[in-house]
Amino acid sequence: MYNLPPRLDAKLNSSQFSNLFTFQVAARHLSFSKAADELCLTASAVSHRIARLEAELSIQLFRRLTRRVELTEAGERIFAILQQTLGELSEVLAQPVDADLAGPLTLYAHPSIAHAWLVPRLAEFGQRFPGVRLDLRVGNDRIDFRTRQIDLALYYGNGEFHGLAAHKLMQERVAPVCSPQYAERQGLTGAVEQLQQCTLLHDSLAWDHATFDSEWALWIRQHGAGVAMPKRGVTFDRSDLCVTAAIHHAGVAIGREHLVSEAIGQGRLVLPFSEFTRSGEYDYYIVHPALEALPRRVSACIAWLRECAAQTPGT
Repeated sequence: MYNLPPRLDAKLNSSQFSNLFTFQVAARHLSFSKAADELCLTASAVSHRIARLEAELSIQLFRRLTRRVELTEAGERIFAILQQTLGELSEVLAQPVDADLAGPLTLYAHPSIAHAWLVPRLAEFGQRFPGVRLDLRVGNDRIDFRTRQIDLALYYGNGEFHGLAAHKLMQERVAPVCSPQYAERQGLTGAVEQLQQCTLLHDSLAWDHATFDSEWALWIRQHGAGVAMPKRGVTFDRSDLCVTAAIHHAGVAIGREHLVSEAIGQGRLVLPFSEFTRSGEYDYYIVHPALEALPRRVSACIAWLRECAAQTPGT
């Protein structure tokens, strides 16, 4: 429809500013109807505003497909600029001019690392940053930062986060773990071949695109000395639930060092076969949109998370 946009000789007028905001909402939802609901307009009014903006600027912002819309390359660039600009403006308007480290901060984390590592450290965060209102959300999904008001995410993965900025927080090591009673009952100590008669506890969402037994399959390939995958198993969607089940004698779980060290120190879990080792390239990462400049409270939170990680044994 359009080629490269021509040079604009006039400044944006008030109507174009209004239509740019309509575009930003539609681009965030990738839906004219959802944008209409948010803006209290009809879908046809949203479509008309965006079509008028495209005509006035000589830039195609959306590709109209049969049942959906998608951003053009120019639309993606303009949307990214609007997201950053509106975010910075909202931050300034929401705080006093002399605000330092203050305001809301939403952190999304996988449930297991949130439960076992992050939440026990939040008292220190509150003391360090009393003006920051932390909102912690947990889940197993890879979130879309465009549609969710999330500042940072804490993921367990291989470091591939397309289009996002990622900082490795902690390296992880793994080993099979079980209760001392289960190890004794099954004769597991130093006898990996005894796994054949055990119940394996699986984290079915260990990382993106993992199968239900990915963690165990990887460990057995590397350390199992020819042991076949046992048929008995129980599947969970959280690593910490696997650990809880192991503590209560339900079977053997793949324990991530940062999540199980406390239970091992307390004697509730043991390592029946070997010490912790690297298994694959899966570690913990801090992830956020690739903005040119992060709000100071977000940068401070990243620095604090790194400081906590540096003080964590095994990192």
